[in-house]
Amino acid sequence: MTVPANKAATLSVGDTAPEFSLPASGGQTVCLSRLKGVPVVLFFYPRDDTSGCTKEAVGFTTALPEFEAAGVTVLGCSKDTVAKHDKFVAKHDLRVPLLSDADGSTCEDYGVWAEKQMYGKTHMGIVRTTFLIDAEGRIAQVWRKVKVPGHVDTVLDAVRQLGA
Repeated sequence: MTVPANKAATLSVGDTAPEFSLPASGGQTVCLSRLKGVPVVLFFYPRDDTSGCTKEAVGFTTALPEFEAAGVTVLGCSKDTVAKHDKFVAKHDLRVPLLSDADGSTCEDYGVWAEKQMYGKTHMGIVRTTFLIDAEGRIAQVWRKVKVPGHVDTVLDAVRQLGA
């Protein structure tokens, strides 16, 4: 499947966040439209149970009480299956719902499915990206090509500035 080069560049602060309805860990289905009125942190990550992705998911889980105190819902998303998400959640005692975008349509809508390079080879994959979506469903902030150390704290600071 050919995807336009980094469609994420077209999503900017103030844009309406693309709608999604996706199966999630724990047997639930999450629809962005049902979360209207509540700010959302949506972090896209490449793959369950890899070093960086585990650190990011554990970081959001550890800070979840602070996000919840600010009235914010935190969601993770990758192309992994719900079954794989459930194993990942159980193994690391994660409390953040993980969305399964198995067909990649939400990744494409958010522009995080793009060409990546690893060890000199080019392949398509999820570029680690986080979106802060305000209570009206608009993008309030975007972090692209996220480096995991310190990222959760940076997002939490932005949430506090949002006045959620």
